[in-house]
Amino acid sequence: MENYYVHPDAKIGNNVTIDPFSYIGADVVIGDDTWIGPNVTIMDGARIGNACKIFPGAVISAIPQDLKFHGEVTTAEIGNNTTIRECVTINRGTSDRTKTVIGDNCLLMAYVHIAHDVFVGNNVILANTANIAGHVTIEDHVILEGVVAVQQFVKIGEHSFIAGGSLVRKNVPPFV
Repeated sequence: MENYYVHPDAKIGNNVTIDPFSYIGADVVIGDDTWIGPNVTIMDGARIGNACKIFPGAVISAIPQDLKFHGEVTTAEIGNNTTIRECVTINRGTSDRTKTVIGDNCLLMAYVHIAHDVFVGNNVILANTANIAGHVTIEDHVILEGVVAVQQFVKIGEHSFIAGGSLVRKNVPPFV
């Protein structure tokens, strides 16, 4: 008897490990060699790449926390070799962008929140309790230290570094 739930319509790749007490919904795709830790919730619309690691308490592809959302079919897409640590939340998109995207080789540390319609590039590090509001774009090789909050509709340019405890209310140019 298995002590996790995987909907029969979910598409699970080869060599995927699913630890106890995790839930995987129907409209979910998980790539090869991915580890789903205990007590992870992966909801409809999740598209998870190869060789990802998802730690306990993470919730992937929950419906957006946006009053304009009316049940449209949208996704939360996570690239290859991305690590999602404890209690991270990633909401799926709305009709605006139709998806939330996390790139390849990213590290989302504990308690990060990614709201709806956010695009995160490749090789991005979001440290503990970074909170990213809806419709934000974070380009490649960006680092946000802990307890950073990013206001909706902001763009953070590639190779930027945001110091811990910052409130980002305006666009950040690349290499800043």
